[in-house]
Amino acid sequence: MPNRLAGETSPYLLQHANNPVDWYPWGPDALAAASFRDRPIFLSIGYAACHWCHVMERESFEHQPTARYLNDHFVSIKVDREERPDLDQVYMAAVQSMTGGGGWPMSVFLTPDGRPFYGGTYFPDEPRHGMPSFRQVLEGVDRAWREQRAEVEAAGGRLVAGLVEQGRITAGSDSPTAELLEDATVALESTFDQVNGGWGRAPKFPQAMTIEFELRRHVRIGDKGPLAIARRALDAMADGGLHDQLGGGFHRYSTDAYWLVPHFEKMLYDNALLARVYVHAWALTDDERYREVAQATLDYMIRELTTSDGAFAASQDADTDGIEGLTFTWRAPEIREVLGEAAELFGAAYGVTEDGNWEGVTVLSRVAPDEDLAASLDLAPDVVRTRLAEARHRLIARRGHRPQPARDDKALAAWNGLAIGAFADAAVALGEIDPAAADRYAAAAERAASTIIAGLLAPDGSLGRSWKDGRAVGRGVLEDYANLADGLLALYEATFDERWFTTARGLMDRVLARFADPAGGFFDTADDHERLVTRPKDVQDNAVPSGNAMAAQVLLRLAAWTGEGAYRDAAERAMRSVVSFVARYPSGFAHWLSAMDLALAPMVEVAIVAPAESPALTVTGPGELLAEVRRGFRPGQVVAATRDVAATAVPLLLDRVAIGGAPTAYVCHDFACRLPVTDAGALRRQLHE
Repeated sequence: MPNRLAGETSPYLLQHANNPVDWYPWGPDALAAASFRDRPIFLSIGYAACHWCHVMERESFEHQPTARYLNDHFVSIKVDREERPDLDQVYMAAVQSMTGGGGWPMSVFLTPDGRPFYGGTYFPDEPRHGMPSFRQVLEGVDRAWREQRAEVEAAGGRLVAGLVEQGRITAGSDSPTAELLEDATVALESTFDQVNGGWGRAPKFPQAMTIEFELRRHVRIGDKGPLAIARRALDAMADGGLHDQLGGGFHRYSTDAYWLVPHFEKMLYDNALLARVYVHAWALTDDERYREVAQATLDYMIRELTTSDGAFAASQDADTDGIEGLTFTWRAPEIREVLGEAAELFGAAYGVTEDGNWEGVTVLSRVAPDEDLAASLDLAPDVVRTRLAEARHRLIARRGHRPQPARDDKALAAWNGLAIGAFADAAVALGEIDPAAADRYAAAAERAASTIIAGLLAPDGSLGRSWKDGRAVGRGVLEDYANLADGLLALYEATFDERWFTTARGLMDRVLARFADPAGGFFDTADDHERLVTRPKDVQDNAVPSGNAMAAQVLLRLAAWTGEGAYRDAAERAMRSVVSFVARYPSGFAHWLSAMDLALAPMVEVAIVAPAESPALTVTGPGELLAEVRRGFRPGQVVAATRDVAATAVPLLLDRVAIGGAPTAYVCHDFACRLPVTDAGALRRQLHE
């Protein structure tokens, strides 16, 4: 018989709707039940694509005796961390404080009023590897609650007080400096894995935000070192098993240090962030490999993550039919069956062996470049490329007949904002060389933006968190507002449709009004959000950019478009609040580094006014002036364009005219403007001053 989760929209919660555990969703009913029954709360937080969440469900939550014990002694609450990032953040901080580590599934025990007093992550069904069984944990917590109630409640109170103190971050007097960015660049180089690419050991995560900063450093200072580091990381990830060599897109992380065997879930945020940084790397270097990887990733997102209403789904599961990676791995006999004589070439290119490279199967990775294969087989490189493309096409067709991983269909405002930004930047970059792809990507971004705004943006300007099955769920948090605003501003620069600009500005105005911390920066929840045991304020990047760092970047760009000093002042206060953290831990604050780089470098503002009778402004043009401002990678530039100055809502365009009836560009560097130009060559010279 279904439990109380049956009425939810989250696929993760619905996965547990038929557990014998008497689950509650988080809410007043659950907290009231715990208070009325005077029982501790067992809070389980996870997400749909989490492998170990599924394991703990099979071992414990579907186990009748364990479920009965939970039902008799606890009030059990199940939370989708992607739907309630505020709860996830508060209670993950508690688990990390108690245990020194964290992860998912998160298992936390709370007093009836929500104070955490004990917790961990995955607990097995039987004691192993030094871990107690979940049943042992439950019995120990129940005994402590009955026999040592005062000590348990006091411990919860102390822990909450510590979390409140830990969350106090105030703006200092020190502003970001060029020296800070240089020191961070040196520190990131010193920890870079020169052999395998990337940062860290096993498990190794794709650090798109750090790579983005390295690209920006190269643009700002001309030093080849940051570019070399960025390229080594991008090349290693593109070649490895982390990258889906057939279907495009990237898995969550590598279980080893050399990018070979991934944890197979695919997350929207990873693919959006990585697609965008590969687009930027291609725009900067003209390396076609980066364009191919970016487009394959974006095409994967359109093909496999687009929901029926045009938004982007949150993730694909790591498991297929309970087996991790089943959809994505291969055995040599099947490769030969599908490819015939071409199997030898494909195996040499992608590391296919009889024994496999992981648990008897092969995770495809690029082990030999086309040129080396061509030389060893006495073939022309173009022939090798053509044959490998044909082989990939045949294998992806075979893979399509396999069982597929489950998809979490909820559309999150924050992650869709990242995706919209990636598609918009790709559309701009491809406008000249591949207009059809540019139009396709701009259309995908516009569909997602329209769906999220229609479903989640309320008339009062408040934003919801999650959209699924025609229902909005949850209150938007800081990252929802900031990420969506960032994506919409990128979409405005791609299409010059001013509704995207005005919506983005409205979102950030609400951030200033509802999320601001008087001490500097922003809380993760609005001032009218549900009151939790602490009001979270996360300034560190995790798998996604810090909402505070993203807000700072968006505010700096809005200041350039609008001339509003309040936007820049808020961004600078936010940056001053984290200078000491950035100096000590640059790898955890890469998006802040990009924000600080944006704040310290000259901002270039470009306004283009076209005659009213000229063709509509689109991602593919028209005109040489638009083409010029869209070339290359220019992170410190904002562009506005219109055919109707009288009706514009973008202050940068006000009082501009099309001189002599010709499209005219106005270039300003840090609020000092040059003479208007109508010639692309003159515009190029002004942009490069």
